[in-house]
Amino acid sequence: MRPSDISEAFALLTRLPVPRHTPRGGACAWAWPVVGLVVGTLAVALASGALAIGLTPALAAGVAIATQMIVTGGLHEDGLGDTADGFWGGRDKDRRLAIMKDSAIGSYGVLALIVTTGLNWAALTHLIKDGHLAAPILCAAALSRAAMAWQMSALPFARDGGLAAHVGQPSVQMAALSVAIAVLSTLLLADVGALFAAIGVAAATFIVGRIALAKIDGQTGDVLGATQQLSVTTALLIFVALS
Repeated sequence: MRPSDISEAFALLTRLPVPRHTPRGGACAWAWPVVGLVVGTLAVALASGALAIGLTPALAAGVAIATQMIVTGGLHEDGLGDTADGFWGGRDKDRRLAIMKDSAIGSYGVLALIVTTGLNWAALTHLIKDGHLAAPILCAAALSRAAMAWQMSALPFARDGGLAAHVGQPSVQMAALSVAIAVLSTLLLADVGALFAAIGVAAATFIVGRIALAKIDGQTGDVLGATQQLSVTTALLIFVALS
């Protein structure tokens, strides 16, 4: 662990300007939940501002979602779209990987993004109406980044030369530390709700991992993005169920 790992984590996962740092690849994965908490805090701040000027909970939820997309440059959404296209648009591993590498988006990717974004928006709207804004967003943001770290450490690279392979595989210890940071920080925010959300995110991560192994024999940066997005949706839906 190094302080510069936080700068690298922000450089990798967001479009925010960061100080110069020495790249350490997957060794900075412990800091990914920290990035999630900061991105989530920005979303909460702007959504709170939207409510303060009289916008509806639905519009405030949209502001929160849009803020996170802008700050991350749509990195994770892109991964989800590419993964959906590749996994269900290709007949074999090579074709699936080729589709995932293509910058064009197909019908599976569009549908995946519509469904997940719609569920996130509906869930956040419900939570904001019930007076729950900060905790669900922050918990989902932190847990979903830890899920990426765990997925990256648990699965082999499906191909050489991709973003995930370039970053390098974090050790199990670093991934476990990332999970610990995410879970402990979210427990402080949401008590028992965070525990159920963490269990749900773990289940979602496991399912995405099993599908990735079956489809392409491992993980790529796109699979990590899909893991993050589906983890967010899972966490938010669990908070709705508990509200």
